[in-house]
Amino acid sequence: MSVLLQSIDIKKIIDFPGRLTLAAIPEGVDALILGDLARARGGVTVFVARDDARAAVMGNALSFFAPEIEQVSYPAWDCLPYDRVSPKSEIVSRRMACLSALVNRQGGAPLVILTTVNAVLQRVPPRGAIAESSLFIRPGNVLELESLLAFLARSGYRRIGTVREPGEFAVRGGIIDVFPPGHAWPMRVDMFGDSVESLRTFDPETQRTLGQQDDLRLDPVSEALLTDQAVTLFRSRYVAAFGAVTDDDPLYEAISQGQRYAGMEHWLPLFHEHLDSFFDYLGEGALIAFDHLAEEARQSRHDLVQDYYEARAEAMSAPQPQGLSSTSYKPLEPQQLYLTEGEWKETCDQFSVRVFNPFQIPDGADMVDGGARVGRNFSAERAGQGVNVFDAVTEHVGALQKNGKRTFVACWSAGSADRMSGVLSDHGLKSLNIVKNWTEAQVLPRGVTGVIMLGLEHGFETQDIAVIGEQDILGDRLVRSAGKSRKASQFIAEATQLSQRDLVVHVDHGIGRYEGLETVHVTGAAHDCLLIVYQG
Repeated sequence: MSVLLQSIDIKKIIDFPGRLTLAAIPEGVDALILGDLARARGGVTVFVARDDARAAVMGNALSFFAPEIEQVSYPAWDCLPYDRVSPKSEIVSRRMACLSALVNRQGGAPLVILTTVNAVLQRVPPRGAIAESSLFIRPGNVLELESLLAFLARSGYRRIGTVREPGEFAVRGGIIDVFPPGHAWPMRVDMFGDSVESLRTFDPETQRTLGQQDDLRLDPVSEALLTDQAVTLFRSRYVAAFGAVTDDDPLYEAISQGQRYAGMEHWLPLFHEHLDSFFDYLGEGALIAFDHLAEEARQSRHDLVQDYYEARAEAMSAPQPQGLSSTSYKPLEPQQLYLTEGEWKETCDQFSVRVFNPFQIPDGADMVDGGARVGRNFSAERAGQGVNVFDAVTEHVGALQKNGKRTFVACWSAGSADRMSGVLSDHGLKSLNIVKNWTEAQVLPRGVTGVIMLGLEHGFETQDIAVIGEQDILGDRLVRSAGKSRKASQFIAEATQLSQRDLVVHVDHGIGRYEGLETVHVTGAAHDCLLIVYQG
C-alpha cells in the first residue's frame, strides 16, 4: 500500500457494496488509489473517464503509480453517431482486443480497463459471437490458405501490399502477414502447402523477423462480421426495419453480396439476434470507478445521439434530389445502438461502483473522505512584477518539508524533468532526484524533492505528500504531453461542440458562420459536410 493510503480506509473502499463516493480526491490522487485498489483486490477494475483525453492521462498516471498492473484500453468509436464512415480499424482493433481478452480471461491477476462514457454506452456484439469468431493457429496445424483468407475477409481485416497497422494483412505466395488486434507486432504465418510451418513476429517498418511464436489467436477487427448467417440476418432485419428495398440501396446491395460497406457498423444490431453491453463482458466481481464528470458526459452523449438521430430521421422523410433517392440514410432508433438511461442505472446497480470526486462533500455512510486537495498554483507569481516563480517554488518546497511532507515535482516528459531539475537547482533547490516510478519515489529520504514523470493538469496535496505540477509552475499553455499530429477526423469531431450560427475560423478562408451539417452529393455518393457561410 502506498504512503498516501495510510490515512484512508482501503478495506471499506474494497468491501463496500454498491455505490461509494470517494470525496476530496483530485485528479492524480485517483490514479494512485485506483492502482492500490487493483493491486489489493485483484480481478477486473474498470475506470470510466469522461473523454479520451482524461482516459489517456489516467493511463499514464497509472503506469507511474502501478507499472506492474496490466492495462487494457477500450476506446469509443472515433466517428460521429449515425455517420456515413466506419470507425478507424486501429480503434476497432483495440475494442475487439479488449472484449476478446475479457472473454478468454483466466485467473484473477489484476487487470485495469481504461475506457470512456461514450465507449460503454454503445452496444456491442454478444459474448458468444466474439468467442466463436477467433481462430487459433499453431505450427503444424493443417490450414487451407483459402479458408484463412476467407476468415480474415469476413472478420474485417483489410488486404494491402505491406502490413503496417492493426487490422491489415498481406499475402505473398505461401506467406501471410497479419496484424492482429491487441498485439504489439504483426505476425508472419509461413505456410507449406496446407500446413502451418512457422509463426514469427516482425517489425512493420523494416519487415525483419523479431522472433518465433508458439501460437497465434486471430480475433476479429470489426464488430460487424460478414458470415453467411450475419448477412442473411441483416437482409431480413433491414427489410423488417425499413420496408422492402424497391430502389437501389448501396448498403443493402453490398452486404447482400458479402462485401464491406463504409459506415456499415452503424447498423450493427441488424447483424446479430441481440447485442450485449460492455458490462456484460465483465462478469461478477468487477469494480467500476467513475470520473467525477462521467454523469454529465453521459447525459451530454444521450442528447447528442438523439439530436443526430432526429436529424437523420427528418432527412430520410424529406424529398430527395432527383435520381439520388438511394442515398437516403435510414437510421436505427437510438435504443437499438446505445444503452437507455434506465438500462444504464440498472447495469451500474449490478456492480460495486466507486465515484472519484475532487471536492469536499458532507459525511455519509456511502462516502469516504480522501483528505486530499488541489495543490498550489503559482499563477500569481508568474503575473507579478519583480517576483521569480522558481524562487517562489523553492520557498514553497522548503515550507512543505518543514511541515514534514514529502515533496515532488511532476513533469510531462523526461526532457522537461531534466530542464526543471536544472532550473530549480539554479534557484536554490539543491536536494533533487529524478525517479522513474512511485516505488522509487516512496523510498527517497525526507528532505529530498523527487522529480517525477507524471502528466498532471494540477498538482495535489495530502496529509503526507505534496506534488507540484509542471503546469502549476509554467502555466497551462507551455507544457503539453507529446502527441500525434491531429487528423481531419479530430477536427470534424469538434463539430459536436458547435451550435448553429457560431462563428468559426477556417485556416484558409478566415471567419465564417457555422450553419450545421449538410449532405452533399458528389459523384453519386453522399457526404456529410460542415456548412460554413462567409460574407458574400
